[in-house]
Order: sequence, then structure tokens, then C-alpha cells
Amino acid sequence: MLEIFERLALAAGREVMRVFHAGCAVDRKSDASPVTEADRESEKIILAGLRAAFPDIPCVAEEEASAGIVPPDLDGAFFLIDPLDGTKEFVNRRTDFTVNIALVRHGVPEVGVVFAPCSGQFFSGRPGRAEAIEVDGDYQITSRRPISVRTAVQPLAVVASRSHNTPETEAYIRDLGAAEIVSVGSSLKFCLLASAEADVYPRFGRTMEWDTAAGDAVLRAAGGMTRTLDGQPLVYGKRKQSDDEDFANPHFIASGKNGASGKTGEASPA
Repeated sequence: MLEIFERLALAAGREVMRVFHAGCAVDRKSDASPVTEADRESEKIILAGLRAAFPDIPCVAEEEASAGIVPPDLDGAFFLIDPLDGTKEFVNRRTDFTVNIALVRHGVPEVGVVFAPCSGQFFSGRPGRAEAIEVDGDYQITSRRPISVRTAVQPLAVVASRSHNTPETEAYIRDLGAAEIVSVGSSLKFCLLASAEADVYPRFGRTMEWDTAAGDAVLRAAGGMTRTLDGQPLVYGKRKQSDDEDFANPHFIASGKNGASGKTGEASPA
């Protein structure tokens, strides 16, 4: 499965970069968020590949979900796809947008890949093993190496959202004391934790499950964890929520070893 994820992410990334270089119009969805040809074409590639290889596993993909196309039953396992995470970065000609594919099983992100086609950064995760993957200019994998989270030391390296920072996030970072801030877009924030380049990623802003599942899978495979503010692991497949729409995430804290826990201001092992 992971091999298929990697192949589809590379193919989708190639198409994303074709659109990036050619230029495209930017449309607006019903929630006013941007969507482009790159989002749509990437999603078509990924869904076609997953549905051909795994016809019995349902898919939840951002653009289909925006159009109201969602499988009725997600018991057990399902795929979560964000064909272009960081559309704002893409539109603004920044480099840290990603292609995300994840398998969720019983609410847990078990397998995932995150590919940043503009920078060539590529990460994968499955239970017990996370990897950083090297890709050449022809979108071929040339090497891979295992990665794991690090034990946090002061000052903490905190990953912040480039496009979606909030006063709550800034207050949380202040409460941590001395902290080095790393600003990056999209699901690469999880991957910085997984590859021992940062310690904590607090998110006190809006995210959907397809934004986080793949990066979260890589982080958990590398020994980290993503927790809600009450300290519980973030779960996936959330529907019929009393206070929010389907697949919307609550605020969360992602961390490596001995990073900040979900409970604001505390420190605990991930």
C-alpha cells in the first residue's frame, strides 16, 4: 500500500508542478477558500489509482467532499486525501505546498505520505517506521533513510503556520518560554517534527482531517503524537459533530519526545 501511495503522490506532484509553471485561474469554494486546476487534477490521479488498487476501501478527498461526495459508511478503514495542501502557498508562488495521502483505520492515521513537489521533500510513514525519501528531477525515488522524532531540549523549536497563525497560537508559544519559531506551510509542519528538526506544532486554528492525516501518520510512525487540548490522541473519521461540520478537527498540539502535551502549558512524553 505504501508503495502505491508513493507512486500516486509522485504522479500527482508532477501534475501539480505542471500547473504551477503554466499558471492557472484561482476559483473560490463555498467557504471562500481557493481551489485551482492543480487541486482538481491531482485529486483525479490519486482517486483513480486508489480506487483501482483498493476498490473496497472508501475514499474521502477534499474536493469531492467540498462537492458533497462522501462515502456513507467509514467504519474500519478509509483513505483521506488532500491533493494540494497549502493552496494559498501554491497561489502565492511559495514552495511548501504538499500532496497528502493517508490510510485511517479505526480512527488512527496508520499509513501516510507527504510530498512537496516544488522542494522535492518527501516523507512516508507506516506503523513502526518513518522515512525521508530523496527524489530526482524525473520524480524517481533515488534513496530513503529512516527518521525519528528527537527528545526536546530548550529552547524548543516550535513550528507555526505561515498562513493561519492565531492569537491563541502566539499565546501558547509565549507560555512555553524561550522558543525558536519555524514558520512553514502545509503538512510539512508534522514532517519537521518527525525528522527531528522541530519539537512542537500547536494548532489553534481551523483544520480538516485531510489537512492533517498524512502528516500525522508520518509523525506517529516516527515516534511522535498529535493530541487534542484535553490530552487525548486526535482521532479521524469524525462525523455528526454537535459543534462542527464533518471531518473538522479540534485544536491540537503535535509533538515529538518530551514536547508539549495537549494540555496547554504542560510537558509530557509524546
